[in-house]
Amino acid sequence: MIADPFPNFVAGTWVAGSSVTANINPSDLNDKVGEYAQASSDQTAHAIEAAAAALPKWRTTSPLVRFEALDRIGSEILARVGELGDMLAREEGKTLSEAKAEAHRAGHLFKYFAAEAYRASGDVYQSLREGVSLKVLREPIGVVGVITPWNFPLAIPAWKIAPALAYGNTVVFKPAELVPGSAWMLSDIIARAGLPEGVFNLVMGKGREVGEAIVTHSKVSGVTFTGSTPVGRNMGATLFARGAKMQLEMGGKNPLIVLDDADLDLAVHCAIQGSFFSTGQRCTASSRLIVTEGIHDAFVDRLCAAMKDLRIGDARAPETQIGPVASEAQLAINKRYVSLAVADGATLAAGADEVTLNTSGHYFAPVLFTDVSPQAAVARDEIFGPIAAVLRVPDYDAALAIANDCEFGLSAGIVTKDTTKIDHFSQNAEAGMIQVNLPTAGMDFHAPFTGRKGSSYGAPEKGSYCREFFTAAKVVHAGRE
Repeated sequence: MIADPFPNFVAGTWVAGSSVTANINPSDLNDKVGEYAQASSDQTAHAIEAAAAALPKWRTTSPLVRFEALDRIGSEILARVGELGDMLAREEGKTLSEAKAEAHRAGHLFKYFAAEAYRASGDVYQSLREGVSLKVLREPIGVVGVITPWNFPLAIPAWKIAPALAYGNTVVFKPAELVPGSAWMLSDIIARAGLPEGVFNLVMGKGREVGEAIVTHSKVSGVTFTGSTPVGRNMGATLFARGAKMQLEMGGKNPLIVLDDADLDLAVHCAIQGSFFSTGQRCTASSRLIVTEGIHDAFVDRLCAAMKDLRIGDARAPETQIGPVASEAQLAINKRYVSLAVADGATLAAGADEVTLNTSGHYFAPVLFTDVSPQAAVARDEIFGPIAAVLRVPDYDAALAIANDCEFGLSAGIVTKDTTKIDHFSQNAEAGMIQVNLPTAGMDFHAPFTGRKGSSYGAPEKGSYCREFFTAAKVVHAGRE
């Protein structure tokens, strides 16, 4: 393995950055994971030029070549799940079991899209005119900028990079500053998969320098981004102005409705898993628990009791269920929203305790608020932490109205035995993904990942649906001589 500081990968070569940054373990602030290169805007431009130069040959490469490269990547990821999971848990704070599961998913994402490289790249139609043939070709869009967040530093890059390469595009990958270790290990695997020089490039660094250089460069044909809504909207305006494609996955404030007839144990399980696991640091987390009156008190009592049993600790300790918050900045955000919720009149039902362990880290106990107004900040803003608000409602109709009263529309869940309400909710919840008697977080990778309203813009991610972003349609009419 290449020695620390870990370099960027540009035009087929590992290269030093203009500076380095330290990667610190949030479970133990005295543990430095390593030092990682920071690319400049000039180095990013060099990576984009390399990707553009590699595009003409790669876009016409045999599907067999693309399949074999992506399959090799997937196989190596799966062979190194333990190592990759350990890095992810160490640098991001996700529990080791969750981190290994993410690494496993990343490997299978590459294998899934390896197979996609074989699938038909277009369609044939019967023309409405005699003597005319009609077909639709699918062509790669070109150089794709891949900009990913810190909360899923293996899976999200995998489900963006793999289809980009499978459909014949070249890639410039900018991971989140907070988690360069997972991105570097993934990139090292990709770099050894036999791709031609320039087809894949890694540029680690700051969003305002590296990200901006990617978004503004004329040779980047499209950007696939996952991150905050404000950043996504600013990015989208820039991309639209220069006519580039965009695939934006942004915020979520996901509701979990619990009706009177719900299985209480199942409802509590869905709330615990959806609201607090991964330290609440996922866009599909259920941060709004909308509960009807008949079950409200029993649900809250049972949920509070379950929260007391959650084991908080070092992400890599086998007994840990809730790891640390990923950064000092996120910890400060969590604490601020606790204060805001109390100021707004909510009742602190569980959590907000100081967590003291043998090592210094960004630890934060999951928090539950009751008596929450639908207009309170804790019920409307995406916090990205293990903070859930319970909203009491009289019935299903009121629950659905509150669930839909939100600027976001990513995931929405319901716990009930009533099939009529399940069908109604599935059709009327204003969200891209619906979970019935399941946590709001947790999606199959071969199905589309997509939201409504302020959560998503552009073609869905994952599955065959992402072809709409990574390829462009070309319609060919031909007359007979």
